[in-house]
Amino acid sequence: MKLNDLRDNSGATHSRKRVGRGIGSGSGKTGGRGVKGQSSRSGVAINGFEGGQMPLYRRLPKRGFTNIFAKDFVTVSLARIQAAIDAKKLDAKETVDGAALLKAGVIRRVKDGVRILGDGELKAKVTFDVAGASKPAIEKIEKAGGSVKLPETAAAE
Repeated sequence: MKLNDLRDNSGATHSRKRVGRGIGSGSGKTGGRGVKGQSSRSGVAINGFEGGQMPLYRRLPKRGFTNIFAKDFVTVSLARIQAAIDAKKLDAKETVDGAALLKAGVIRRVKDGVRILGDGELKAKVTFDVAGASKPAIEKIEKAGGSVKLPETAAAE
């Protein structure tokens, strides 16, 4: 294949519809906009407008709030970590933290920290230094002979 042989699939591109070019064209006169009225004119912005009636988004009550102190953790399963160890992307002898998981390609970004979830099995003896871990995850890691180091705030909760 050469660069000058590259083509779109047939039917992938459509030519622009020229509206308002006479009745014979099939899209002349009203130009596909129906007849008269506000929405047949240009510059119409009537999303959410209900003809003067109180719009739905204002009739419904406000609810909830956004917690500005909430932490956004990246969740990683034990199965995903074991797969990375099997593929020789993670070294089980080293301490596994956010930076190591990022380097191994297990996660895309660290955000506010990494939280380990307990789905899957862990065969390797691994030491973790992470922001959080579920109880089943900690049990499985300790059963495999590893350990989990959590920040003091997470351990107190």
